[in-house]
Amino acid sequence: MKRQLGVEGNTFAYAYVIAHEIGHHVEYSLGILGKAHQQMNQTDKVTANQISVRLELLADYYAGVWAHYEDAMNHSMEYGDLEKGLELAKAIGDDWLQKKAQGRATPESFTHGTSEQRKRWLRRGYETGDMRTSTFNVQNYNDL
Repeated sequence: MKRQLGVEGNTFAYAYVIAHEIGHHVEYSLGILGKAHQQMNQTDKVTANQISVRLELLADYYAGVWAHYEDAMNHSMEYGDLEKGLELAKAIGDDWLQKKAQGRATPESFTHGTSEQRKRWLRRGYETGDMRTSTFNVQNYNDL
């Protein structure tokens, strides 16, 4: 993470990455992933990318929900842990990565969400712990 993204990792930052990937498995188990992929296959590229962003932000949210309950049960979060996770979320936002690679960002090509979106959904999951929340319930894409 430090070499490629410039982010000093800590245990939580690494766990966030793993929890994000497990979040995709949760999406699969709940039937969200299949429905989203079906919609993506039946629409234009820009709209498919927006659906992809919703999936990625939902996985960030689920990672936050996991951290919420992990900390509640085991008191495992230490001072600064969430901030390190948010710093990583920022470093893997599409806008951040595109600006770093090509000097500009092209929002219509985003597939994972902006740095701010990724931070917002990780934090929201951590603060609420509410599995009923979904990025697919947000009507206006720009409100993600």
